[in-house]
Amino acid sequence: MHFVNAKGILSSKNGMNLYRGCTHGCIYCDSRSECYGMNHDFEDIEVKANALELLEDTLRRKRKKCILGLGSMSDPYIPEEHKLNHTRKALELVGQYGFGITLITKSNGVIRDIDLLKEINKNTKCVVQMTLTTYDDNLCRKLEPNVSTTKSRFEALKQLNQAGIPTVVWLCPILPFINDTEENIKGILKYCIDAKVYGVICFGMGLTLRQGNRQYYYSQLDRLFPGLKEKYIRIYGNNYAINSPNHKSLMKLFHQICEANGIVHDNKRIFDYLNTFEERNPSIQLSLFD
Repeated sequence: MHFVNAKGILSSKNGMNLYRGCTHGCIYCDSRSECYGMNHDFEDIEVKANALELLEDTLRRKRKKCILGLGSMSDPYIPEEHKLNHTRKALELVGQYGFGITLITKSNGVIRDIDLLKEINKNTKCVVQMTLTTYDDNLCRKLEPNVSTTKSRFEALKQLNQAGIPTVVWLCPILPFINDTEENIKGILKYCIDAKVYGVICFGMGLTLRQGNRQYYYSQLDRLFPGLKEKYIRIYGNNYAINSPNHKSLMKLFHQICEANGIVHDNKRIFDYLNTFEERNPSIQLSLFD
């Protein structure tokens, strides 16, 4: 872990990442790709030391309230967060200044901040997005070795629902010849149904591989699934989009189950929902979290 001073904190689309890099160890992580210009080891977490000061200054001056995004490139609940509390402090500022928030994680650590999430959701809108890829926890521990199991994430989704906080699930990536099975998709969607998620985002049954993350993914295939790398190279070459041979049948199954259970499964509709600011309590005071 090392510290840097950032020049800014919010992107043009109001997204922020308090950290760069990750120690979850997911074998497929796109954030390892060279195109993101990370100039340090991926597991050497870069902490934006002045992030909270930048965030407060930005929110104080921002004329129009909106939904802020957290965690698109680095999970806000990596282990380092539990020492630094930057995510929790950022959520306090979001609530204090009357903004909404949506965050994406694959950690049940989000439950630590359920008090802040409830308060934000009471006054504006808070949506927690959770990634689920693998119903079988034994396989999950291979693919995502240093993160909460899928079952523990499901339990977190249920707790969030009970607290009145809406949730969205990312069903991705689905790795060809590994978790691209009907059993896996049905299992994950059963969790989504039981946790009463608002919607499930799915761009297809497959994954993307770029320069950087492809090399890491293939090295992990060699370690965990000997011979599978050669099969990928033979079938996909250097393709960016890697679709499962079961793509069509699994997508049909996905849409059918979601439709039958009232889960939103249109990506555009979900993203519109995530980006729509709602001010439920216009009299919110800046001293709310003082």
